Amino acid sequence: MTKKMNVESFNLDHTKVKAPYIRLAGTTEGAKGDTIYKYDLRFCQPNKDHMNMPGLHSLEHMMAEFSRDHHSQIVDISPMGCQTGFYLSIINDESYDNVIELVEKTLNDVLKATEVPACNEVQCGWAASHSLEGAKDIAKEMLNKKNEWREIFA
Repeated sequence: MTKKMNVESFNLDHTKVKAPYIRLAGTTEGAKGDTIYKYDLRFCQPNKDHMNMPGLHSLEHMMAEFSRDHHSQIVDISPMGCQTGFYLSIINDESYDNVIELVEKTLNDVLKATEVPACNEVQCGWAASHSLEGAKDIAKEMLNKKNEWREIFA
C-alpha cells in the first residue's frame, strides 16, 4: 500500500482518470467559517498529453483575468506543473454547476479575445512566452469536450 501523501493530487491515481474533466479536489475550512473549494480542471490526459508552455501561459493569464468577470469569489487559478491542467480555488460557493458554467464562460471569452492580458515585461515575468492562438486552440479543444467534464474516471 502506498503511503498517503499530504498533497491531494499525489494520492490520485493518474492512470485511472480520463481527461478532460472538472473535479472537486478538496475543501479547506477557514478559521472564520469560510470554505475554500479547490477544483482540478484537467485539460489533458496525464502522462499522455500536455499543453505547450506559450499556450498554457497565455491561457493562464486569460483565465485568471476573464474568470473574475463571471465570479466574485475566485481565490486563484494556477497551472499545474505537469502542464495537464489548472487548479481553481473559489471561496464559499459549493455549487459544482456554477464551476462548470464559470469554466465554460471563461473559455468562451478566451475564444473571443484579441490579445493576452498583461502580456508585457512590466506585468509578466516571462512575457516572451505567450501564444494567443495556442491558448485559443486549448480552450476550443476543452470546450468541444464539455459533455465529458463530469466524467472523471475511465
